[in-house]
Amino acid sequence: MLRTIALMSLAATGSAVMAQDPVVTDGNLYTVLLENAQVRVLEHRDAPGDITHLHHHPAFVLYALAPFKRKITLPDGTVIVRTFKAGDVLYSPAQTHIGENIGTTPTHVILVEMKAGPAP
Repeated sequence: MLRTIALMSLAATGSAVMAQDPVVTDGNLYTVLLENAQVRVLEHRDAPGDITHLHHHPAFVLYALAPFKRKITLPDGTVIVRTFKAGDVLYSPAQTHIGENIGTTPTHVILVEMKAGPAP
């Protein structure tokens, strides 16, 4: 809880712009499966109670491989609670956040982060 408060304080002072890559901040939870000029595909796994550090994703598509419940805290203090079933798909614009598994099951998702690739 104190880590979340400290991170939110940093975010409020403008550090959100400096939020890092989740593979750097939480390399124990994120694995790069594929990366090229157009996309980066990540696998994310965590356990109930796990909390990420403040990090940033460019626009992404999330595919839930298992059911889970998650709290997302944005730099402005907004809290979003989401519940996913296996097979759910979500699109999100670029986002900086702290994620917390608030459910009773592990999180297991595939994230496809968009990159600005060369014009077709």
